[in-house]
Amino acid sequence: MKRYLIMLLGLACMSFIYTGCTKEPLNNLSDEESRIYITDHDSSINFTNYKTFSISDSVAVIDNGQMTKHLDDVDSAYLNAVTKYMEQEGYTLVSNEQNPDLGVDVNRIVSTTTGVISYGDYWGYYNSYWDPYYWGYPGYGYYVPYAYSVYQIKEGAISVDMLDLKNAPQDKKINVIWTGLIRGSGIFNQTVADSQVKALFDQSPYLKTN
Repeated sequence: MKRYLIMLLGLACMSFIYTGCTKEPLNNLSDEESRIYITDHDSSINFTNYKTFSISDSVAVIDNGQMTKHLDDVDSAYLNAVTKYMEQEGYTLVSNEQNPDLGVDVNRIVSTTTGVISYGDYWGYYNSYWDPYYWGYPGYGYYVPYAYSVYQIKEGAISVDMLDLKNAPQDKKINVIWTGLIRGSGIFNQTVADSQVKALFDQSPYLKTN
């Protein structure tokens, strides 16, 4: 029995020494390898019932709990990419005055510390900034019929949200029927915007209008 315990202790020590000397694998990832794409949607929705969309003219930046409206080259690149892939899915871009079926927003979530960002908290900030009046629905709020959390946000994230303007309900809550989120290193760069947005749409084949 003693011999068996000594062997186990020896193996445990060897394992500790090996793992202690091994480099942290996450530190060796390239920017592209570090990126994660998350999409979610209201499974009760048939996206073929929607034909037109309007997109916000700027990006909401949520920086450590503070929100601002922003538009620089990076923001424009993401807005243009979302417009491009929405049109490739068969949707037609229209103005807010033309009663679009969908409203689309792009948002930057920035965190300078490692922690947990719950989507419920994010929508608390978001709802106080992007008033549904922007889409022509004064007095309304937003409602997310699904939820998830993103853990260990270090640099930040970019989210794309799709709002159901066609079926604005009587309870003054506009449903968020699709969300795409990108997190990882190097995402706040206009040269990668197109490929990042494409990854979200590739992951969501149900978005096609026909």
